[in-house]
Amino acid sequence: MSTESFRLQPGSYCSGETHIPGDKSISHRAVMLASLAEGESEVRGFLPSSDCEATLSAFQNMGVLFDRVDATNIRINGVGLGGLREPGNVLDMGNSGTAMRLMAGILCGQKFSSSLIGDASLSKRPMQRIQIPLKEMGADITSEKNYTPPLVIHPVNHLNSIQYELPVPSAQVKSCVLLAGLFAQGKTCVTEKAITRDHTERMLQSFAYPIEVARNTICLQGHCKLRAGSINVPGDLSSAAFLIVAALISKYAELTIRKVGINPTRDGFIKILREMGARIEILNQTYFGKEPVADIVVHNSELHGINIPLDLIANSIDEFPILFIAAACAKGVTNLSGAQELRVKESDRLTTMAIGLQALGIEVMEKPDGIIINGGQFQGGEIDSGGDHRIAMAFAMASICAKGDIIVRDTVNVATSFPNFVEISANLGLKISQY
Repeated sequence: MSTESFRLQPGSYCSGETHIPGDKSISHRAVMLASLAEGESEVRGFLPSSDCEATLSAFQNMGVLFDRVDATNIRINGVGLGGLREPGNVLDMGNSGTAMRLMAGILCGQKFSSSLIGDASLSKRPMQRIQIPLKEMGADITSEKNYTPPLVIHPVNHLNSIQYELPVPSAQVKSCVLLAGLFAQGKTCVTEKAITRDHTERMLQSFAYPIEVARNTICLQGHCKLRAGSINVPGDLSSAAFLIVAALISKYAELTIRKVGINPTRDGFIKILREMGARIEILNQTYFGKEPVADIVVHNSELHGINIPLDLIANSIDEFPILFIAAACAKGVTNLSGAQELRVKESDRLTTMAIGLQALGIEVMEKPDGIIINGGQFQGGEIDSGGDHRIAMAFAMASICAKGDIIVRDTVNVATSFPNFVEISANLGLKISQY
């Protein structure tokens, strides 16, 4: 276990005005498509987290040149769809399931062999969901016997286009197939039963790649061109979620977060919070390219428990750790079902959150596909985050309603998505220290 930890003292709050780092999902995709485009692209607002830096490093290892203007502003010289070179070593995706799954789609269309590895957490995450459609397209991709990384990919003569229906809602699987489709013969289509985050589709349009979107089916023709351009990355809504809940449960708080992405395939957790009684305003709406952006204003609110609607789960899947903190601070009972996907994230988030909530004095009942949380009063205590960045940040925010100190262990992976989390949280009133 990492020795990095958070110590949080009672009496914290979250109020004021801030900006948050760039969106992780969009940063990954901007680097990938800029590298495959023809010409120089500029990515502004890039998230300089360890996850996104791993993606940038992988393309550098495949011959893509870039100019680092500063930490968040990068000029990338794209090599075109056929211009990647064989890497001199394995490609390490660190903690990022998004990077590994999307990169696999791209690498299956290359004329060289490659290997994708990750850290201890990523090495336990299932990759069968991408292997099934990629093999259907004719790709040569193998993994460990239990379908976990490393992934080893060998070149094939060509990839075939497919019409694929996602068995489980997953933006990562959808994106993997679409990116492989860039290198396939014919038209590749993906149909999803529930709409998932659509950053890949929007980003392809930003790079002028022809794509068809009709309801829940996305199609693209292989071997067209990506045109270089400028990408502005908005603030990450998933990172904002921690501050939003913190402000909701802080007495007399009002928080403004500037220029946050409000993609409608990502706002399920805001709808859930509003059903719980949250006062959240979306102001000054505009666009960064194809992505909607706005200022979010949050007011302290009296929250109440609800039965979380099934149709909001897919678009809130990353935010459930902090939603569980909101539920623990709400009056009454919150019930979640149909969220078994939480068991295959960076940790088993249902079990890890249930154990942590109980350690802080909250009554919970874990279910195979969800959890029941009885709102109550947080006590002090020690939490093992399981190396999961979202769980670590969620329990940090619990300190706002806690009677005693909270210690959160194994917090090093917070840097994968929110590298200045401690600084921003402290500036807004959280009594947090890192050691």
